Amino acid sequence: MKNPPAQPSQLITKEFARQLNSNYNNKRASLVAGKEEKEDANAIWYSLEELENYIHYIKTNGAKDGYNVDGIRFYFGVYPDDEKHGEKAGLTTLFLVPTGKKTENNTQVQSFALMKEAASSDIESLDPMNYGNIGRPPSLIY
Repeated sequence: MKNPPAQPSQLITKEFARQLNSNYNNKRASLVAGKEEKEDANAIWYSLEELENYIHYIKTNGAKDGYNVDGIRFYFGVYPDDEKHGEKAGLTTLFLVPTGKKTENNTQVQSFALMKEAASSDIESLDPMNYGNIGRPPSLIY
């Protein structure tokens, strides 16, 4: 391979990504939950270099795993309330998961109806990306 991608430093485990998303669904789904002690993130920022590196990483490694990577799904999460996560504990985050379709190894032509049914799904063999910069304080207004 001519230019293999460097592994992004923001990769997290799928298990941690599920925990972040579960925390978000449990703690942020209802606006009635009460006022948080800390001002929560309302925006997440990634540099172009980080995003380009992640895109290169998922395209290359997705192809190795037999996928045609066609996008990135963004999930909300909430960091666990423990010291390990420092000032981010209990705050909102955003993590990225590559999506795509499994490539066909055979050359047999499929009908259009079958091809249309094969929707893009999360590629679980590749690690999600997290750890962008949060927009607090002050809150960013879009």
